[in-house]
Amino acid sequence: MTAVALPGLAISAEHGQLTGQGLEGFYHSGKRLLSLCRLQVAGRDPLPVEARGVGADRTRFVGVLRGLGGPGPDPDLLVERERHAEGSERITLRSTSVRPLRLVVELTLGCDLADLGAVAAGRRVPPLRASVHGAGLQWSSPAGKVALTAEPPAADVVAASGLLRWELEIPAGGRRSIALRLRPELRGAVRPVARGGTPVFADADASGDDPRAAALLRASLGDLNALLVREPGEAGEVHLAAGAPWRCGLAPAEALAAARMVLPLGTRLAAGTLRSLARTQVVRGPEQGRIPGPLRDAGPHLPPGSTSVEATLLFPALLSEAWRWGLDAALVEELAPAAESCLGWLRREAERHAYVRDRETGGMARVETQAHAYRAALLGAGLLDGINRPGSEELRGWSVEFVDRFRTEFWYDDRGGGRPPAALDTAGRPVPHLGSAVTHLLDTGLGPAGEQAPSLLDPARTGQLARLLGTPVMDSGWGLRSLGAKEHGYSPFGHRGGAVRVHETAIAVTGLAAAGYEKQSHALLRGLLAAAEHFEYRLPEMFAGEQRGEGSRPWPHPAACRPAAVAAAAGVHVVAGLVGIRPDVPEGSVALRPVRGAPLGELGLTGLGVAGESFSARVTRLGLAMVEEAPERLQLRA
Repeated sequence: MTAVALPGLAISAEHGQLTGQGLEGFYHSGKRLLSLCRLQVAGRDPLPVEARGVGADRTRFVGVLRGLGGPGPDPDLLVERERHAEGSERITLRSTSVRPLRLVVELTLGCDLADLGAVAAGRRVPPLRASVHGAGLQWSSPAGKVALTAEPPAADVVAASGLLRWELEIPAGGRRSIALRLRPELRGAVRPVARGGTPVFADADASGDDPRAAALLRASLGDLNALLVREPGEAGEVHLAAGAPWRCGLAPAEALAAARMVLPLGTRLAAGTLRSLARTQVVRGPEQGRIPGPLRDAGPHLPPGSTSVEATLLFPALLSEAWRWGLDAALVEELAPAAESCLGWLRREAERHAYVRDRETGGMARVETQAHAYRAALLGAGLLDGINRPGSEELRGWSVEFVDRFRTEFWYDDRGGGRPPAALDTAGRPVPHLGSAVTHLLDTGLGPAGEQAPSLLDPARTGQLARLLGTPVMDSGWGLRSLGAKEHGYSPFGHRGGAVRVHETAIAVTGLAAAGYEKQSHALLRGLLAAAEHFEYRLPEMFAGEQRGEGSRPWPHPAACRPAAVAAAAGVHVVAGLVGIRPDVPEGSVALRPVRGAPLGELGLTGLGVAGESFSARVTRLGLAMVEEAPERLQLRA
């Protein structure tokens, strides 16, 4: 169980004790502040009865003890522990006995200041020696120091064994509390949390016939807020960490993808993400314009993929769409040179190769990369036109040629009607396996007048792709598999070899609906919402692609981040996509294109952010959409 309020994490097992085993502990900036926190009351561990998340940043554990106030079988004491990711815990002892209780309460504490990566790799780090410090204990190492304080102060402090002891008297039906707080002083850069001041996201909410939409939206907002970080020294500039507990840093491609999916919550995250990544952009040489990024596992059939290429292509697309959602004109002008540099890199790649290729891993032309490149060119051209900068005609000309080439060459014919291949190898041969990466072909982006840009696929092949995505080979019943179940190398736990990746399922839900394939879209939506229920609406980045059956539940993936930026953003994307808000703020208009068939019945969204102001809309059970609140300067477009 993970509570997140970056740079803080609290990772716990369901029993609530921190035992020093595995990943358990409080962390700050990747260092484990507390690895051991074992609570005993009257010499016994409480019997666990409940463990749950209380928002993204807190977890709550409840235990009971019997035989303290009488011989009966009923519990005499409830023990509640609320653990906060920022580095605090409140222990509440609540008596259910009819007579006063006199109890010895002990906490055994330990700290190793280990790196999260070392803990995750299974390396044993010896515990540090504690010393008495005020009302608690302190541990020190070359990495820094951390102090733990307790309120009320313990009656006894034994530094050699890391022990705090209280002697408490609790009246019949009464309660006593102990508050713990960790205060770290770590060497090296520490990223401050992005809370306080102007909210990053609009305070959106949902209502309607299906309460799962509201639950998913609220949980997604909580996770997004928990993952916000600010660049050191850049006041007010925020982006999302990739996820917890494994990837608490900036992953450029995922940060851009998440910021794009949450544009209905406002443009502040897009602005911060774009500014942060513009500073990392290569400014000279043959790679000028490229945004650095690590390689990413691509499953059993392809070498690792270049997230650098993906980030470079996502940058101008995000800026263009944020501009249409109402990003401040001065910020658009500030960021436009970086977007132009990304598009310049794309044009140079197009001159060298027929397709955009991953040169780091042998020159594969991946299907999703071509979708990103085409979207970047079309949306980038629209942005350049809108802000009166040159280069749009060259991009549109390349786009037209690229569509013709793609439709001729980027298809694998088979007896089932064919499919887009996962990639073309360096000799132009298709790598024919079917995976969820093809969903990016359905995500063409927000164009002029709020309309979708044209697709790389012709209508017949779009229909074939929709049919493939709707079969049990791809649709697990919980979401879209990253590799088809009949493909060689399929595993339900494969990162990109069969596991359900939440954000690609969300892209398929909205992309299929926009293309007119409501049946397949609705099925994936229902599956994803069913999975969300089992995950308490806090969707992980991925989960096992095992087929859904009667009475089954989705299997968690042991290596998945939860929360994860793209999964939390996908929750917003799916819910907002049902209403289909399509703004073009520079042109002063907004349109609604709801998913036909109203798959969740009536749905209302309030408190969204368009043009920096509140926006609310509703879809009826008949699928009719109406705007209920909007900036005065926007006209509703049919």
